Amino acid sequence: MKSWDLSGLELEPRLPEIISSSNDARAIVLDLAAGESLDEHEVHERAFLVVLAGEVEVGTGARNSADGGPGMLVEFEPRERHQVVARKDARLLLLLTPWPGDGHPGAMEIREKLYSRRHAAKRSA
Repeated sequence: MKSWDLSGLELEPRLPEIISSSNDARAIVLDLAAGESLDEHEVHERAFLVVLAGEVEVGTGARNSADGGPGMLVEFEPRERHQVVARKDARLLLLLTPWPGDGHPGAMEIREKLYSRRHAAKRSA
């Protein structure tokens, strides 16, 4: 068994701390100062976002948004684009499962990584 005091962790704003990582899941704690955001992005895994302290607005584009404070849980599908804005200083717990998810660079073989890099370079040229 492992345990953490998530409210007692000393974190730097916007510098996530991975508190646990295995082949099954990854747990990350992150502080956002009021007004800061995690701009629109996506992860390859199913993601669960838990607000531990503060208040945030979470959105998935024009389709959906939710505001909440401590205790709010949001679930994102793999590759679902979303953003998080801190309305008040916030501490967040992010759970990603499985880790790494399909298509995540850490889960790719060397050949797949090479193809992805070449494909991305062609698109940006």
